[in-house]
Amino acid sequence: MPLQLLRLIDANLNRSGEGLRVLEDVARFLLSDADLGRRLRTLRHDLAQETKLLRVGLLSQRDSEHDVGHAQTATSPSSKIEPNMRTASLQSLSDLVTANAKRAEQSLRVIEELARLPEMSSMLSSASFEQARFSLYTLERDLISRISRREKMESMPGLYLILDRQFLAGRDELDIARQAIEGGAKVIQLLDKQGKKGELLLLAHKLKELCSQAGVLLIINDHLDLAIAADADGLHIGQNDLPLAVVRRELPIDRIVGCSVTTLSQATKAQREGADYIAVGSVFPTPTKKAATVVGVDTLKELRRTVSVPLVAIGGINLRNIREVMAAGADAIAVVSAVLEEEDVRGAVQKLIAAMDSAKQECQDT
Repeated sequence: MPLQLLRLIDANLNRSGEGLRVLEDVARFLLSDADLGRRLRTLRHDLAQETKLLRVGLLSQRDSEHDVGHAQTATSPSSKIEPNMRTASLQSLSDLVTANAKRAEQSLRVIEELARLPEMSSMLSSASFEQARFSLYTLERDLISRISRREKMESMPGLYLILDRQFLAGRDELDIARQAIEGGAKVIQLLDKQGKKGELLLLAHKLKELCSQAGVLLIINDHLDLAIAADADGLHIGQNDLPLAVVRRELPIDRIVGCSVTTLSQATKAQREGADYIAVGSVFPTPTKKAATVVGVDTLKELRRTVSVPLVAIGGINLRNIREVMAAGADAIAVVSAVLEEEDVRGAVQKLIAAMDSAKQECQDT
């Protein structure tokens, strides 16, 4: 066997292993995603086992000091950059993941092709490296999906306004949304269980433009097709809507999904299946949904101790009880009547946000 082949395989194994380790640590330490971390670790370990018989031979032919590629790197302008800063072109965590995934994928393809050579085919399985490469394509997609959704979720904490068209009873939805955004609302959810889809789509497009300009999330309630057509930031579903797995499969990978729950088991199931946030309620009796199950703040506290995704408290929340809800662990407060009943929408939002901020400060001080 030509010894140069062993050097080439060794170099590409090192590249793929290093890239996979970066991805694994991103999943583990930055995303706290145990499943993605486990899948990447398994892939890395399987590749090590695949080349176990060649380990001594690979190390014997390693000659990093005389690698012409290493010499070129050492004299390149980027070598003058501080250690660990040679990826200066990386602008985001997504860039870091993409760069390391491509590094590993390309290295696996090199080994896959080398394993097809007659002198290597008895020691390396080309099919195994091909399978590893395709597994990594899926893992790259899943990592980018998680990162993109996390970036959206960073703007979730705060006031979440549900723009209930039936409750508005003909008032100008765009004007109401604009006032709420000016008051500081972080999320606008379009809710309409009765309207025609064509009419709703026109409104959703206008809301999307308004929200995008302000850096506010637009969430569509229930209608998966409408969320996709309007390029909304996400979809909110209830227990009787489409299964979360179906929603996640159909939505673009960077869109978020929220799920309404009333029990701990529903919340843990939603988190396990990929919900980006969980809406808990009705926390108190609410005039907008008289038949809603009232769960109380104790359920909110229990969920806060159990789930790690953001919690949005909903149902009957107003200036009189908002401190109690924040103290129970809510990350965001979803409201309908507390804002939409008020003539001064902007002022109502500002008052609620001020009460939320005050409650957060009290919790930090105690």
